[in-house]
Amino acid sequence: MTYVLGLDLGTSSLKGLLVNQQGEMIVSASADYPLSNPHAGYSEQNPLGWVAAAKTVIQKLISEKPQAMDKISAISFSGQMHSLVLLDKKQNILRPAILWNDVRTTKECQYIMEHAGELVLEQTKNRPLEGFTLPKMLWVKEHEPDIWEQVATFLLPKDYLGYWMTGNIQTDFSDAAGTLLLDVIHQTWDWKIADIFELPKNIFPKLVDATEIIGTIRQDLAKELGLSPKIKIVAGGADNACAALGAGIDSEDKGLVSVGTSGVFLTFEGENIRDYQGKLHFFNHVIPNAYYSMGVTLAAGQSLNWFKQNFAKKEIFTDFLAEIENVPAGSEGLLFAPYIMGERTPYVDSQIRGSFIGLDNRHHQEHFVRAVIEGITFSLKDSQMIMESIQQKRLKKIVSIGGGAKNKVWLQIQADIFETEIITLQTEQGPGLGAAMLAALGCGWFNSVNEMIQTFVQYGPSYFPTETVNVYKKYYVLYKKIYHATKELSHELQNLNT
Repeated sequence: MTYVLGLDLGTSSLKGLLVNQQGEMIVSASADYPLSNPHAGYSEQNPLGWVAAAKTVIQKLISEKPQAMDKISAISFSGQMHSLVLLDKKQNILRPAILWNDVRTTKECQYIMEHAGELVLEQTKNRPLEGFTLPKMLWVKEHEPDIWEQVATFLLPKDYLGYWMTGNIQTDFSDAAGTLLLDVIHQTWDWKIADIFELPKNIFPKLVDATEIIGTIRQDLAKELGLSPKIKIVAGGADNACAALGAGIDSEDKGLVSVGTSGVFLTFEGENIRDYQGKLHFFNHVIPNAYYSMGVTLAAGQSLNWFKQNFAKKEIFTDFLAEIENVPAGSEGLLFAPYIMGERTPYVDSQIRGSFIGLDNRHHQEHFVRAVIEGITFSLKDSQMIMESIQQKRLKKIVSIGGGAKNKVWLQIQADIFETEIITLQTEQGPGLGAAMLAALGCGWFNSVNEMIQTFVQYGPSYFPTETVNVYKKYYVLYKKIYHATKELSHELQNLNT
């Protein structure tokens, strides 16, 4: 029996999955690392924390399954997208990584729009947003020139783990697509964009497929970790693309909804080239020569965690959610807009803020909890509506993963709001399983992606739309008015606060 190891580098923790050739998860482990917020809107991490977490995870796996450690064929990665890692010519880390959820770069986004907005949208199929990598590079270039002068290369987070394991520097197309520097159709760095913003060509990493073997594990590291020095290291990919692969999203009639810190609504595009005019993200997939599109709610699970931490801190999560089934759809006239960190889809607005609308004295905690869940789901429906409108078709099935898949009431809410069958996974492992699947593809376990999905992905119960669809249709019409009704006031409050 041989195994593959998938490492998922998230925003707050790293998870490792050891998987066998039958697609069975043998053992898993995780390790946390801190997030730094030195100023309002800043979000940073030390990449060495990722390395320490990877070591901890591998050591935990060894202690759980020591007999498997010399039978690992390959390791691959899934990683948080967009976050900027800068290295000098000796591959030393120059500053903490600026993360995807850092919003300091509004002025840089405006600068990109003014100088190359149409070109960026045409070539990268995405519009400049604070989360993307290019604005972060321009911020460092402007505000930390001493650091910028030392930059020899930039990487995305999972690529730093790939460098740590092999000594080789590269990034894959799915992660590169989130930088605003990749020509996503021709799968090359766009040197016109680089030249406009005076980015040296020599700092760009080599581009590879997510399934490409980038080397074998360094012998000294293998010895330190107790692993075989013959283990192949496979490039890996962006977390959302890996999550889609791990959920079996391989046809255009399937969607994926994922509720983590942020929320994602995603669909597989195959080889179809869509022009969403920046309304949705359009990225290269980890599946070679394929694309996917997605919309993002910046504060999905974060909205629910924020409410719990501030108003029900001592409750365990199951108790916190227990009463929502007793609240009717629409939370008896209470609506929530999950804009507590600004919003991305469909409103590219870093200054909009969240709100409860319709509050009266009959509302109790369970109304607020359900309203938050419904608001998150309405926000994700915004992305669904854009996709289905431009694609001119309805999705037949949506796979639900993350926080929204852990509660039966929320799953039914999704089915009713999305008006689509919701499918669950028997054992959800998220992007980590996608990373393990990339390792399996990289070392030649399967002849095709479909064959691998049939082996690795097992579905659980489904949830179907009910007559409640008609109730949510009415509330969704009202929900869509909240942004426009509160935009001006939100912006004024943010300006006053800063």
